[in-house]
Amino acid sequence: MRMLLRVSIPVEAGNAAAKAGTLGTTVERILADLKPEAAYFFADDDGQRSGSFVFDMKDASQIPAIAEPWFLAFNASISLRPVMNPQ
Repeated sequence: MRMLLRVSIPVEAGNAAAKAGTLGTTVERILADLKPEAAYFFADDDGQRSGSFVFDMKDASQIPAIAEPWFLAFNASISLRPVMNPQ
């Protein structure tokens, strides 16, 4: 099922990762496992580093493996919802 994952990284955690030089490589590693068909990065309405990722989820049992890397690396908040395209 096509899913939309929205991730928001708290400013403090994002700044710490950026200063440590690990922000980009950690995001790249997480996305390499997720294999999104689309990835967009932006500052959300609260000024947090955020991203939206469209990917295929085969089974709901994958949710912990999708969410935990963001929680553990950045103390991020996430939302996950099914989406569809016009086809």
